Amino acid sequence: MSKVRYQRPLNFEKSPETDGELRKRQEIERLIEQSVDQHLALDVLVKLSVTPHGLVNDHLRRILWPQLAGVDVNILEQAPALDKLQHHPEYNQVVLDVNRSLKRFPPGIPYEQRIALQDQLTVLILRVIHKYPNLRYYQGYHDVAVTFLLVVGEEIAYAIMEHLSKTHFSECMQETMEATQRRLMFIWPVIKFENPELYKFLQRSTVGTLFALPWYLTWFGHSLNSYKAVVRLYDYFLASPIYTPIFVTAAILLYRSNEILKEDCDMASVHCLLSTLPEDLPFEELLKTSNKLMNKYSLTVVEQDVEKLIYQEKKQRTAEENMVIERRRKIPGPATANQISSISQLLTNMFTSKSVIFTTAISIVVGVCAYYYKNQYLAAGIS
Repeated sequence: MSKVRYQRPLNFEKSPETDGELRKRQEIERLIEQSVDQHLALDVLVKLSVTPHGLVNDHLRRILWPQLAGVDVNILEQAPALDKLQHHPEYNQVVLDVNRSLKRFPPGIPYEQRIALQDQLTVLILRVIHKYPNLRYYQGYHDVAVTFLLVVGEEIAYAIMEHLSKTHFSECMQETMEATQRRLMFIWPVIKFENPELYKFLQRSTVGTLFALPWYLTWFGHSLNSYKAVVRLYDYFLASPIYTPIFVTAAILLYRSNEILKEDCDMASVHCLLSTLPEDLPFEELLKTSNKLMNKYSLTVVEQDVEKLIYQEKKQRTAEENMVIERRRKIPGPATANQISSISQLLTNMFTSKSVIFTTAISIVVGVCAYYYKNQYLAAGIS
């Protein structure tokens, strides 16, 4: 087993405001000052969030993130006490995950404050899944929730997470991973259209979409070490359609194409390279690329290509199934027609429409397991 990479603490270090950030901040402050009750029109908010530097700082995010999520800060539900939620079936798992999230809190905060934040995070998550029993908690959800908790506080963070759980993260919170599995496949048509050489290399490596799973589940919150980069991406995703992380992922792969193509073309090497994000990624440039890709390729076009990919892989698996059966027929021994029929039926069941694509399904299942056990190792202090 390869060694699990130890998750480094989130870097909360503040850098000096650039000229671009200064101009953007002054623009937003002017718009807020001229507005009624600090409320901006949605189209203005979206433009501010997706253009360079986003909403600039957490003071402005506290004002504008609730508006982006459609949250009325004057009508908020009061949080229940933690002991009111202790009987929820996911309680123990949520507590375990929250306890592992210490490195997502600012360093040096007093112990009592950290414990209070952990309790608030636990309550926040349990409130959502208690209110909506059809939504399934997944590991990584807490990485999203803690970001909103740190910026806007417990009650507004809950209201935002309630909204996002019904919209942007609804696919991730279904009973199975099938919708998430299929959504991740949207990466491939974009790469194929933009860089056929890179697409062929990645397909030949059989790397699958495992590397992008935590990115999609957490809006990159689990995989980045810069707090500034995380909240900048949250500006962008809050103001964008649910599939936007797919285009950001494609932009990252295209940006790293030369580096990727120099790697050995095998699953282990390519997955190892892709699953670790460089610390110096130029996110403003990547978000511009993401915008261009979204404008260039409609979801209809991308989805049609995904359907073709599904069909091709299913066809290939059917051919492999037939080869297995044919080899079985040639093996001397007491194999009966019923045994061969049973093998055929077993293989056929493996490739039903519910599984969609066997290789991708396995990739996602392994991904979830890897994500779970990675947290187990981190909790035990294993690097």
